[in-house]
Amino acid sequence: MKIDEILIAEFLGSADKIKAYSPIVKALWFDGNGDWEKAHNEVDGLDGKAAARIHAYLHRKEGDQWNADYWYRRAGEPCPDMTLDEEWAELLGRYLN
Repeated sequence: MKIDEILIAEFLGSADKIKAYSPIVKALWFDGNGDWEKAHNEVDGLDGKAAARIHAYLHRKEGDQWNADYWYRRAGEPCPDMTLDEEWAELLGRYLN
């Protein structure tokens, strides 16, 4: 699902709703609001492909491609050929629902 800029802005401004989000979506919220460390803490240690997929994105963003590639493999997906912003938006569209 492609997500539009208005929905992204509403999501990033939704601090009052963060408690209702899953750890996966919280990680995207923290990252989108500039807190990579809190985003990483949300998925670090979680099992499952969704957590691995967010973990992969975060390590790619960090610049640790070796670690990112490990997490993409755990998620069962290749490293995408898109910008980090595009990947973040794609992940939000995938997991927000």
